[in-house]
Amino acid sequence: MAPLTVGVAGITGKFARNVVANLLKNPTVSIRGLCRDPTKLPDSIRSSPRVHLTKGDSTDTNALHSFAKTSDVVICCYLGNDSLMTDGQKLLIDACEKEGVRRYLASDYSLDFTKLQYGQLFAKDPMKHVKEYLDTKTTIKGVHVLIGVFMETFWSRFFGAWNPDSATFSYWGTGDETWESTTYANASEYVAAVALDEDAVGVQKFLGDKKSIREIAATLETVYGKKVNLKNLGSMEDLHKTMLQKREADPRNYFSYLPLFYQYYCTNGQTYLDVDIDRPQYPVKRVTFEDFLRSHPIEELSGASQAVASNI
Repeated sequence: MAPLTVGVAGITGKFARNVVANLLKNPTVSIRGLCRDPTKLPDSIRSSPRVHLTKGDSTDTNALHSFAKTSDVVICCYLGNDSLMTDGQKLLIDACEKEGVRRYLASDYSLDFTKLQYGQLFAKDPMKHVKEYLDTKTTIKGVHVLIGVFMETFWSRFFGAWNPDSATFSYWGTGDETWESTTYANASEYVAAVALDEDAVGVQKFLGDKKSIREIAATLETVYGKKVNLKNLGSMEDLHKTMLQKREADPRNYFSYLPLFYQYYCTNGQTYLDVDIDRPQYPVKRVTFEDFLRSHPIEELSGASQAVASNI
């Protein structure tokens, strides 16, 4: 392939570092990175002669333009509040448009937010705003990578599905509802492939695996030889009622109800990717729940999301 310059905004983040590591496997690729503190990058990336870094934050228009200049495609890896994810990305898109960037990979990497109405899974509203903004552009094409939920996050205490202390899965519904999930490494490999494919625009989908809580529990028992408990918390209707009540009772206590919203919209069928997982668009080998479990000691599952970029 012809030489390609890929811009990575928010390059110090754990997902961004995984993407960059995959991009650098291709000797024809150069990287332009945007970050507030370049010292947070590991030497393996910072010292590469193919990596050029621009220091600046999401509101520094001079830095945004300097970063975007000469990039063929930009991958946004922002992670933060609604202002960063919406207004910050719009500023970056404008800079990319001005500097002639042809494609922009939005900071999505999630379930299919395009099937949500505004306010349903409110944490995904910025993604909807950004997609609508990109759709108004003519010289720069939007790209939206959907991967379900990150597999490492699924096991975290934030989600509330897996309790490592009691080896218990807590679930709403029947336990047969499907979870669609992809590891950080698998998703970053796919994102790198999309970035290098100059014809890839619009919504792009990839899944490592899709399994129900019951199937995941059975897989865990097989891999570790450990008995797993299943705890039913109520119906899907109960979950919907509970999450709305918690938000109404204490809207500022964001993390008391946000995981419930995620559990509901991850498993109620509305946001499924509807993709054939056995026929990926690029030669990216899927990492299944079983693959993931076999590569992690059971005591490390709940902390896997914090360890994502530790070896990069």
